[in-house]
Amino acid sequence: MPNEFTAVVEQDEGWFIAYCPEFPWANGQGKDKAEALQNLSEAIALILLDRGEQEIAAGIGHDLDFVLAEADAILKKK
Repeated sequence: MPNEFTAVVEQDEGWFIAYCPEFPWANGQGKDKAEALQNLSEAIALILLDRGEQEIAAGIGHDLDFVLAEADAILKKK
């Protein structure tokens, strides 16, 4: 079961900005709310993928198939 994260969306000068308190370094921007959320989802998926690859390389994480499935599940959640 994929993880769920909080998304906060704000509008600023015609743009929508989405961020996630659980991933303060991830954000998404777009001309509408849906685009901002999609971009945020992609940013979170990339962070999880990178983190998972680092853990696998260090011998402490899940296998690559698990990491890819988590990232894919986030991207498919539109």
